[in-house]
Amino acid sequence: MPVLELRDVDARAVADCVARFGAVLEHVPPGAAIPGSFWGEPEAGLADRRVFVRQDTPVHSLLHELCHFVCMTAARRQSLLRDAGGDADEECAVCCLQVLLADTLPGVGRERLLRDMDAWGYSFREGSASAWWRGDASFARAWLLERGLIDAGLRVTGRLRT
Repeated sequence: MPVLELRDVDARAVADCVARFGAVLEHVPPGAAIPGSFWGEPEAGLADRRVFVRQDTPVHSLLHELCHFVCMTAARRQSLLRDAGGDADEECAVCCLQVLLADTLPGVGRERLLRDMDAWGYSFREGSASAWWRGDASFARAWLLERGLIDAGLRVTGRLRT
């Protein structure tokens, strides 16, 4: 099963999700290079407060890059261009937050995003994204909670890491 692409989901819901964090969703024409893409096309890119996508950008990629924007320190956010940086704990928190945000997008949801993460090649020592979600992701959820990015009910707060 192919991963969900931007063209497969509600464009307004995606734009609202990105805007919730003060970021801007920038659409790139079909076939054009995606500025700030760490992995190359069709993966999403980051620069400043902008998340760059094409219609063939995987939804998990858009969410992942947006979550890097949310989880990084304010100082790193000011000089953001392509490489979000951060440590392993922050990377896990990014993955966790993208799963939580998937539940806010109609037609996406947690289970589909976890399957798409596996299909793309995310690597977790538990063997799959679902197994990680049930296991080690508890540490990522604690990381997000400590920084006020989610609440105790695992709801995304809409805040950026300071």
